Amino acid sequence: MIDWNNLFTENGQGVVYTWAAPIHLTVILGEMIYSHFNKEKLYETKDTITNVYLALLNYGLDLLMKAFAMGVMFFFYHYRLFTWEENAWYWIAVFLLQDFAYYVLHLVDHKSRVFWAVHITHHNSELFNISTGFRSSVFEPLYRYMFFSPLAFLGFNPWHIMVVYAIVQVYGTWVHTKTIKNMGILEYILVTPSHHRVHHACNIRYLDKNMGMMLIIWDKLFGTFEKEDPELPVKYGIYPKAKDRGPINVVFYEWKKLARDLTQPNLSMMDRFRYIFYSPGWRHDGTGKTVKDYQRAELKRRQRKVAEMAAKNAENEAIKKVS
Repeated sequence: MIDWNNLFTENGQGVVYTWAAPIHLTVILGEMIYSHFNKEKLYETKDTITNVYLALLNYGLDLLMKAFAMGVMFFFYHYRLFTWEENAWYWIAVFLLQDFAYYVLHLVDHKSRVFWAVHITHHNSELFNISTGFRSSVFEPLYRYMFFSPLAFLGFNPWHIMVVYAIVQVYGTWVHTKTIKNMGILEYILVTPSHHRVHHACNIRYLDKNMGMMLIIWDKLFGTFEKEDPELPVKYGIYPKAKDRGPINVVFYEWKKLARDLTQPNLSMMDRFRYIFYSPGWRHDGTGKTVKDYQRAELKRRQRKVAEMAAKNAENEAIKKVS
């Protein structure tokens, strides 16, 4: 049962997670049974253990950061621009704004290398199942609150923001599945398993797409939406693959690469800044390729292929007419 009296208080996130935990376990068990009887190999023991390990690390840091993070948010709330009546419109606004704030957070996680070094742990599994939703970005609690603080400054109670975020996060966990192919009309409104499969893909066309947690409208508005293409099966994981998948390297894989880049000789301070904050793949000597570079090259390749096929079809039609 949900403790409605404490749901929108400082204990609200705990109420949500306590309510959701047995549901998560039931759904994961159901997916495991489905995987076993359909021989789809959706789960591997080592991968699932890694997911739990990363979730526990994230949760522990989240607890340590909670007082500081909420203190920052309540600082902004104290100097809020507006005071709202807590009616239905208020809660709709909280939902929409926190979902958008998460979209921005997630976009930054992918577009800036230091944040990608944190977030990559959520993407470096080559499997995709509901337990992947718990494969947390371990250090995200260190900065997550910064993206929600503007909502507090606008006059929304920080506890309300984080409780709604927790509820939406429960939904965001459930879209990590290959068992649901399509959700019909909901595909136009919500982030669905199909949309999120695209997000976890390492196929070039699918990279850095579908950043939303619950609503897909932000991706459609800001050009980060990509539909799952039946002719382009999703490949999960990261490229290049991490050879060492031990408990330390799974967390610090990208940090080690970033450290190597930052300690190159004769780097200017500006280049060091760029290595930290520019897109993953950027290099000071111009030899690197970012996701945008790969996608431009891929688009040109596809366009060239279409043009070649069109020319060949035109040639065949011309031959038919002559004959």
